[in-house]
Amino acid sequence: MNVMAGATIGVGIIGASPEAGGWAVSAHIPALKALPDYRLVAASTSRRESADAASRAFGIPAFDNHEALIAHPGVDLVVVTVKVLLHAQMVLAALDAGKMIYCEWPLGKDLADAGRLSQHALTAGVRTVCGLQARFSPAIRYARDLIAEGYIGEVLATTLVGSGHLWGAEITRQYAYAFDASNGATLLSVPVLHALDALNFVIGDFESVTASTAIRRHEVRIIEDGSTWAVTAPDHVAIAGILRGGAVASVFYRGGVSRGQNLRWEINGSKGDLVFTADIGIVQVADLKLDVGRNGDVAVREIPIPPRYHTLAPDLPEGRPRNVGYLYAQFAKDLREGTRLVPDFVEATKRHALHDAIQSAAETGVRQIVK
Repeated sequence: MNVMAGATIGVGIIGASPEAGGWAVSAHIPALKALPDYRLVAASTSRRESADAASRAFGIPAFDNHEALIAHPGVDLVVVTVKVLLHAQMVLAALDAGKMIYCEWPLGKDLADAGRLSQHALTAGVRTVCGLQARFSPAIRYARDLIAEGYIGEVLATTLVGSGHLWGAEITRQYAYAFDASNGATLLSVPVLHALDALNFVIGDFESVTASTAIRRHEVRIIEDGSTWAVTAPDHVAIAGILRGGAVASVFYRGGVSRGQNLRWEINGSKGDLVFTADIGIVQVADLKLDVGRNGDVAVREIPIPPRYHTLAPDLPEGRPRNVGYLYAQFAKDLREGTRLVPDFVEATKRHALHDAIQSAAETGVRQIVK
């Protein structure tokens, strides 16, 4: 699709149930409302009742199946925001219809799934987006540019410690599936890989990794009724690796929250240090504070983010919609200008390969080369 000046992109969101109050409702729809390049034209859910609620809430046609949404003539971009195990089915249907697709991360349930979707998209010649939005945080983009300019010299090492708040001691029944390894939405695949995508965007990809994972809480309490759910996915992840530029990387994520600091990411260079901190460990939505110290400094100090890092979409609301909105804004710009700066399905498949390398390293105890 060629987006000319004044044209808008019609968006249909699969999984936009106002009753569930999920990611589509809290992040995608507020972001789209703030972006003049887009218009929300349709939604779909899995039930007629929730579809009717979506139609009333958003003032658009809503369907109780994804096929009808994909067939809607006003939908240029299909947005997939449902559980991971359903991604492949819905993405393939959109690809077969020739529609552009924005699929949330993870792209598929595993690397094979992602590779198949990526290849199908390439064959179909369809533009794709994967929801790896942490790299569009203004603080992260500014840090990337500082490093590229040599602001802290050669990157020597990086250390990232974070909390995956969802994977704590208790959970609502709606999100209990995240504790089941077979569902594809685990501590490793979601908050850790979002964080690693940001890390790789700023300072480069991994060359090799070693890893350890563990299940430290074997049951999670369901808040609504006090019942328990068996945990089969690791709730603690420790990764050590070497980046392709030679820097040493250490990443640790714990399930739940810390009474101390829930996100601290240091990048240490030969001339200085950059430090990100936030109240939550979910990098893709965190309000990141960026500190810097270099040369003769004995401590780091906060550095403001220049206004130019907000000009891509200046009217976005704070919180969940912000980085999602920047990703949408860049995709519209890509379509207008012929660039390809958003993470697409090919990029998502690379991140799935990193996930598998980490998982293999943890299972075998053997350092894995990242392809």
